[in-house]
Amino acid sequence: MEVRHATAPSEVPTLDTTGLRARFLVEDLFAGPGIRLTYSHHDRLVVGGVVVGDAPVDLPAPAPLRASAFLDRRELGVVNVGTADAAVEVDGRSFSLAARECLYVGRGARVVRFSGDGARLYLVSTAAHAVHPTRRAALADATPVKLGSVSGSNERTIYKYIHADGIRSCQLVLGVTVLADGSMWNTMPCHTHDRRTEVYCYFDLPPEHRVVHLMGRPDETRNLIVADGEAVISPPWSVHCGFGTHSYSFVWAMGGENQAYDDLEPVDVRDLR
Repeated sequence: MEVRHATAPSEVPTLDTTGLRARFLVEDLFAGPGIRLTYSHHDRLVVGGVVVGDAPVDLPAPAPLRASAFLDRRELGVVNVGTADAAVEVDGRSFSLAARECLYVGRGARVVRFSGDGARLYLVSTAAHAVHPTRRAALADATPVKLGSVSGSNERTIYKYIHADGIRSCQLVLGVTVLADGSMWNTMPCHTHDRRTEVYCYFDLPPEHRVVHLMGRPDETRNLIVADGEAVISPPWSVHCGFGTHSYSFVWAMGGENQAYDDLEPVDVRDLR
């Protein structure tokens, strides 16, 4: 598991492209069979990618967690970001996940195993001080919220999975946004979260296309060029929005001081620099 320390906004202007990508972009999540994990000291989020081959893949307890099991003091969100069906076994209980479906695994689970030849599963974990039951959710279980417009090139549907009125959790908030054909912008006008870190994982993007993801302080933005299956860590002081060369979907996940979906600081487009 790679460990990344927190970054202050004053450090961003000193970073070149390589430095920005090393701090905020999580690449190679789905590079091959197995599991890859990245620990961020921003709100102690862990993001990961699982690619299942011929054999099931177990969720390990990496040494930096100082735990006997990954979920000793954490909770976990799992989203199927591939096209192959997957199964997640939690302490002997099996849950099936089709494309874009979600599973929440509560604190205290001991054995988490992923299976389904060819499956790609995205993982997000936050620290947890309370126990909530493990639950699965399909797209039909999430009340869709339609936002944006054709004229703004940001027509999209938001599926909220793990939140105060859906699957209950201690800290984690998670959902999937699907852009309509012909729409390229996500989350515009953009915002920051002064009390939460947010991570975007882009998927459903053809391999020859990219998303230009904006990050940094609203008055001093930078950009990252992001491919399918890559994630961007957005600290509380950073905007998080992007424009794709093709329509796509993304998993958004947050962890921090509270779970209020609308706890954010909006940024007027005219104030972006």
